[in-house]
Amino acid sequence: MEEFVEALKDRKQEEKLKHANLDDWLPITSSRTAKWYYSAFHNVTAMVGAGVLGLPFAMSQLGWGLGAVAIVMSFVITLYTLWQLVEMHELVPGKRFDRYHELGQHAFGKRLGLWIILPLQIIVMVGTDIVYMVTGGQSLRKFHDLVCQGHHCTDIRLTFWIMIFAAPHFVLSLLPNFNSISSVSGAAAVMSLAYSMIAFLTSAVKGSAGAAASAAGNAVDYGLRASTPAGRAFGMLSALGTVSFAYAAHNVVLEIQATIPSTPESPSKRPMWRGVVAAYAIVALCYFSVAFAGYYAFGNAVDPNVLITLDRPRWLIAAANLMVVVHVVGGYQVFAMPMFDMIETLLVKRHKFAPGFWLRFAARSAYVAATMFVGITFPFFDGLLGFFGGFGFAPTTYFIPCIMWLILKKPKKYGLTWFINIICIVIGVLLTLVSSIGGLRQIILDAKNYKLYS
Repeated sequence: MEEFVEALKDRKQEEKLKHANLDDWLPITSSRTAKWYYSAFHNVTAMVGAGVLGLPFAMSQLGWGLGAVAIVMSFVITLYTLWQLVEMHELVPGKRFDRYHELGQHAFGKRLGLWIILPLQIIVMVGTDIVYMVTGGQSLRKFHDLVCQGHHCTDIRLTFWIMIFAAPHFVLSLLPNFNSISSVSGAAAVMSLAYSMIAFLTSAVKGSAGAAASAAGNAVDYGLRASTPAGRAFGMLSALGTVSFAYAAHNVVLEIQATIPSTPESPSKRPMWRGVVAAYAIVALCYFSVAFAGYYAFGNAVDPNVLITLDRPRWLIAAANLMVVVHVVGGYQVFAMPMFDMIETLLVKRHKFAPGFWLRFAARSAYVAATMFVGITFPFFDGLLGFFGGFGFAPTTYFIPCIMWLILKKPKKYGLTWFINIICIVIGVLLTLVSSIGGLRQIILDAKNYKLYS
């Protein structure tokens, strides 16, 4: 009997050792040497992407008043829920919730938490990478068109531009962990600020010219984009999803925090929150300036991607589109890294593959190929933003952190904190329902006039 007990202890110790060794290989937990500024640029890269370029279009579907309220309210709510996640990362002394679904399992139970969080997180990360494939391809094509004006260049269809954008990801995806993509993410964060300021300044100049034209009788139309009541209603729903999509970092924030060293004397939440505050300051600068200036310049004639609408000065807009490409390359990798972690964990733990280079090469290359294929097949930028923003981002960003906070922190019922969380939950649930419907309708409308692989 004693031998049996000893053997059982040895087996448990062996399992713990295997788990520890696996954590040393997996991309989320293999390196914990990040600084606070890693948190800043990873969060900027995760948020300021396709979302910021779609905000003027969302304004054209919501109008000045509702559009401003939606963007500002989302900024406040998501900053609060992001703070909650950072605080809950080390809620249990001696334990770190390195992945969003691990915190969900602690709050809702091992099985239920997994089924609540994991599907939504997968939708968010895969959906974002698909949108980034489309964004990268569109920006490359726009750059080509601007450079080739007056030179009679051959028109190249979007399918091939998406494939060109996907090509470097087959190499970059082999970088092992978050810290190894820090230079890529840092460059992406700088590019996001740069092209946002270009979009803002050129839109502001265009808007000033439009104001002069308005005095001459050629006014910019700020009415709602759709002409029918049904179109305006569904357009508003889709626009709310676009706004949701713009605040995306929650789905990777615990994974980013997992890369920061932590001790009882110096917990990871301090440098992490410092980085988040810096990131949100940059987000505020980019989002508010681009959203309001873009809508001011073009009104309801703005394209789903504001840089597609802008064409003067040609060299500057061409440069901005290249900056977008650099940024979404980094953004793709930031959202792909937690997916790589999930895929590799599944292959090693459940299917008993040996961890190593060739497993990583095959799994990650298959993921890049799959997101490229879906992006080529369904390149509907505005509809994808609305649908994924509502169906995936709204739950994991707006109200699931609040539910977990109520369960784990147990604030006083009917107190201020309790009411704030309940309000965020109600807003988040409504946003999830209405924006998913609007985004799906927009995809259907876009598909009517779309020729496959055109």
